[in-house]
Amino acid sequence: MKIHRGYKTELDLTDQQRQACIRHAGAARYAYNFGLTRKIEAYRSGQKVPTAIDLHRELNALKKGELAWMYEVSKCAAQEALRDLDRGCKNFFRGLEAKKAGKKVQIGYPKFKSRKKGIGSFRLTGAIHVHEKHIQLPRLGKLRLKERGYLPTEGVHILSAAVSERTGRWFVSVQVEMEIPDPQPIEKSTAGVDLGVLQMATVSDGKCFANPRALKGAMKRVKRQQRRVSRREKGSANWQKAVKRLGREHFRVANVRKDALHKATSWLATLAPALQVQVKPSQPLCWKT
Repeated sequence: MKIHRGYKTELDLTDQQRQACIRHAGAARYAYNFGLTRKIEAYRSGQKVPTAIDLHRELNALKKGELAWMYEVSKCAAQEALRDLDRGCKNFFRGLEAKKAGKKVQIGYPKFKSRKKGIGSFRLTGAIHVHEKHIQLPRLGKLRLKERGYLPTEGVHILSAAVSERTGRWFVSVQVEMEIPDPQPIEKSTAGVDLGVLQMATVSDGKCFANPRALKGAMKRVKRQQRRVSRREKGSANWQKAVKRLGREHFRVANVRKDALHKATSWLATLAPALQVQVKPSQPLCWKT
């Protein structure tokens, strides 16, 4: 059967490539905010709310004048941002219908994206080629990969590639369509998973997954960086550097937690069937900080 699967890995960009990615992220953010503004204006004036196709046509008309800078980036960045906006609006109104039916849903209306909250991300489609050491994207060319041989290069159909930034590091997430064998039914015994505080999770057969307590271990470094942020003048260059260092510490904590979660779920999904145990947790694994 065919499935969609995502692969995410870090990029090793040059300064020129990093600036190009920043321009693409800025174009996607501008298109998203432009589309959200137009949708709100049309709704309040009682006009037909424009779709992603209508908004992209308006952007193309503006490119010949005040938005000539958008010719420097791929058109897919703005297109996919407007499609994301359309999807967010549809989910919001679908949530309203669900609330009227008595269901509990929490889907808010799309919000404007701010540069102050981060550079952001963008998604590209079209001619995307994955190789062992690099990935080739439209308008960006060949981008080196830090982890070689991780992205699939054969037997898959590449649908899209999303480039994102986090604490100064750039990542690419590739969505592919691939063929896998049909799953076979497995008849095995059942085990339970208990979530706790001292231990992250405990399986009924005695297997325990230790709680990494990543935040507690990194609290000393986090406090030090937080003091540096508070002592700098807000908005200054040194303040921005301190904020980035603090963000890297929090990013490290998140990665430690994610690593422990992936190891636990991988064991439950792969090794547990080999031990004649079929695990059926009552709720997802999570941390209690």
